[in-house]
Amino acid sequence: MSVTFLVYVLVIVVPFVRRAPAPPGNVAEFDWHFFVPCRDEEAVIGGTIRYLRGTFPHAHLWVIDDDSDDRTTGIVRSARRNGGTRDPYIHLVQRCRPEARTGKGHALNAGYRQLREWLDPHADPDRTIVVVVDADGRPASNCLDVCAGRHLFGNPRIGAVQIDVRMINRDQQPGGRRGPRRWLGTTLVRMQDLEFRTAISAIQLSRGYTGTIAMGGNGQFTRLSALNSIAGQSSTPWRGSLLEDFELGVHLLTNGWRTGYTADTHVEQEGLYSVRRFLAQRTRWGQGTMQCARYLRQVWASPHLTTLGAIEVMYYLAQPWMQLIGTMIYPVPIMLTVWRATHDPHQVFTWFTSGAWILFVVYCAFGLLPFVIWGPIYRARCEPRIGLLRSLWLGCAYAVYIYMFYITSWRAVIRLLRHRNGWAKTRRNNETAIIGAIAPDH
Repeated sequence: MSVTFLVYVLVIVVPFVRRAPAPPGNVAEFDWHFFVPCRDEEAVIGGTIRYLRGTFPHAHLWVIDDDSDDRTTGIVRSARRNGGTRDPYIHLVQRCRPEARTGKGHALNAGYRQLREWLDPHADPDRTIVVVVDADGRPASNCLDVCAGRHLFGNPRIGAVQIDVRMINRDQQPGGRRGPRRWLGTTLVRMQDLEFRTAISAIQLSRGYTGTIAMGGNGQFTRLSALNSIAGQSSTPWRGSLLEDFELGVHLLTNGWRTGYTADTHVEQEGLYSVRRFLAQRTRWGQGTMQCARYLRQVWASPHLTTLGAIEVMYYLAQPWMQLIGTMIYPVPIMLTVWRATHDPHQVFTWFTSGAWILFVVYCAFGLLPFVIWGPIYRARCEPRIGLLRSLWLGCAYAVYIYMFYITSWRAVIRLLRHRNGWAKTRRNNETAIIGAIAPDH
């Protein structure tokens, strides 16, 4: 498993390092609609509305309030009445319990249905682009031009595009933290930035060859015609998985659409300082990946995916299960060596000094190298201000960071076994208390 993974990493590194920017397109050829799902987002939604309206003045902004318990709705309404005149580009979609607070996908479906009702019947769904942005999201000012390029929405076969993701607070210090907790929080955010801008970006670029580029929850662009094609009679293009973004991509691919990815533009979001919140977020993502295993037959049977593409999707869906197996297999040789050393230390010492130490070097190399390599790549492609030694340290820290997913995989499978499928919002860094009720598990 380790050797296979190392080869896989080396294969995806090459196109990532050699990537060249593509020419932008004409933003005026499309109509743009931003979807911003919100649940208790008073801490960030005001700034996001101001940023989106100021940066993309001709795009419509649909704020989907998922029955917030805080001032989110009031802030949106105030923004709509800017200067005493109603802003026709800001739309508020309100959901109420018991239908509300059941998941991000359900909230996006509500926005989709509202958009369909609002649009002129003669509007061209191929020219209408829905952009999903988190409540703290900051899309780059060139994102619409880039996505309008001929290789992306300029190609009528492209149904959806995912852009690069960055952490907006990667160079900031966490407030209210001192000493080791401050250092740990800063490092955790840097790891999230490194993960998205190197490893995940490289994986997405490699998926261009297999035709299986996946969608993300932030910076997700989709043609309205593509959403219409998978919405069905219930008007639900997003389904009930906890990983609704990947699930959307699967349905698009198996219905004949192509998906695209670009690192020529990006969306910035808030990285998490808290390990506890990070583990909760990644547990939800891991559980969502496990839930999407129900689409394996659909993926394999689809005539629109190549065999290589189906294998790539299957590999992605198998990752959390492989991590579960890894936690049981990888410690075995270490445990056996420790047990033998306690019973016959002289024999173990002789065995080790006679050449067995090479096994430990190989074991560490194959276990660490696929992750450490991303530190220097992050410096070369993303953050040239970082020194070489620090990039090597970041690579080593990234190896430790990745092993946290073994914990989240176990937490995810336990939630599955206990039938706990509820969707819980990840709190923002500047929220001092849990605002609003958590969606009940069911």
